[in-house]
Amino acid sequence: MANNQQADTAGAIPLGMLCGAGAGALWGLVFLAPELARPFTPLQVAVGRYLAYGLLSVIMIAPRWKNLKRSITKKDWEALFWLSLCGNIVYYVMLSQAVQKGGIALSSLVIGFLPVTVTIIGSKDKGAVSFLALLPSLLFCLAGALCITWQAFDAPQAGSHSVSGFFCALVALVLWTAYAVGNSRCLVRLHALSVHDWNLLTGIVTGAQALLLSPVALLSGPLNYDAGTLGRFVAVSCAVAVVASIFGNALWNRMSRLVPLTMTGQMILFETFFALIYGFLWESRWPRPLEVVAFVCITLSVLTCVSVHHKHATRGRRAVDGLMENGV
Repeated sequence: MANNQQADTAGAIPLGMLCGAGAGALWGLVFLAPELARPFTPLQVAVGRYLAYGLLSVIMIAPRWKNLKRSITKKDWEALFWLSLCGNIVYYVMLSQAVQKGGIALSSLVIGFLPVTVTIIGSKDKGAVSFLALLPSLLFCLAGALCITWQAFDAPQAGSHSVSGFFCALVALVLWTAYAVGNSRCLVRLHALSVHDWNLLTGIVTGAQALLLSPVALLSGPLNYDAGTLGRFVAVSCAVAVVASIFGNALWNRMSRLVPLTMTGQMILFETFFALIYGFLWESRWPRPLEVVAFVCITLSVLTCVSVHHKHATRGRRAVDGLMENGV
């Protein structure tokens, strides 16, 4: 029986990694969207994406709404409001600003530190890995951050736009970290709602916020776009909503059930990897040396972090097994 379970686990991990890679490939397109919709302001890009996401979520959740609404508490709605505002609307405005000013490569490299920032916050939780054990990971993180900072400030091609893009990406990283931590803690306490329903509810709340911000978004840029430009904007908004928010999240949730928790953070590297590829293809260039070094440092930082957590979990299991063997 145990051998069959081990075989099932061994078979699930490759499939889980494929799902993680698929989610990363789809989420990486989010970094390309602001470039495809460059005539529009970051606020317009964010509102367009989340209006489409909200509409799709309403359509998908409508058949189950009568039964589902009884399971949603006031606390859930409050959490959904702040998570949607912080992790979707404001985050994507800052990310779009970072992409349009600093480029896809710089923005994706900064956001690539998400697993490390989340882990640092998580290290304060009871029973978590100690800060000292995370030091090697943090040193790699610092080295990568220095490379990105040098690229943004001192590289020959850098200018005021690159610097402002870098700071916008930093703000986006802080917002996405807050969202990841808050959303994770909400999912832990959810019992009556599935992960899929939580994703759709997030889409509905984000869509409502985007609708309220629509007048501001219209006034944030010129209104004299031709039909072709408007058509491309609508197509990009709908594509990002379907590809990233619906299918990307679905693949990520599937992956989360197939691989061990210690591997989940590592999978976010696929988003950075694909976003960089899309960025280099869009800009028709090879990665610069500092970008290569930064990506290597990010990878080593996340892998070191995962390794520490794996050893910590193994020691914990051995301790529990020892207590059980001693009859405690």
